[in-house]
Amino acid sequence: GGITEHMSPITLVVPDQIIDYTHSRNQTFYENNQEPVVHVDFTWPYDQQLRTVLNTSAVRLNLPVVSRGTYGAVQGPRLETAAEITRLESDGCDIVGMTGMPETALARELGLCYASLALSVNWAAGKSDGPITMAEINKHLANGMGQARKVLAAVACAQRVSGQ
Repeated sequence: GGITEHMSPITLVVPDQIIDYTHSRNQTFYENNQEPVVHVDFTWPYDQQLRTVLNTSAVRLNLPVVSRGTYGAVQGPRLETAAEITRLESDGCDIVGMTGMPETALARELGLCYASLALSVNWAAGKSDGPITMAEINKHLANGMGQARKVLAAVACAQRVSGQ
């Protein structure tokens, strides 16, 4: 869901930050007294080089993309209240979703090159004039996923050409 004004529905976003509001999810591969515990630097949670490739691919395809933003990962499956979105916005979140954590941290633990290509499919709670409907979400999701697939195909092609 889009929180800030530049995150309208059907907007592709390549976030550069994430805030984890989830709970009760496995947050590490090093649970149950497994050794050694690995502490990872999570200052910049997404790989900058891969983010650049995602952004460049979208621009080359003439697709609208927001090149940075903060993703608020929430528990779900319910949608947020307007008050929760107000809190997320005051925390600096631009978009909100139910995925993104713990996979971002788990990828870092494994040393994987990882980035996110997010898609805003609705205005977050309290950001539009009416209620959020699954019909609206599904309509924007169907339209936006075509754009996302084009970007990912371009990234895969670029990676094959460069041999990475």
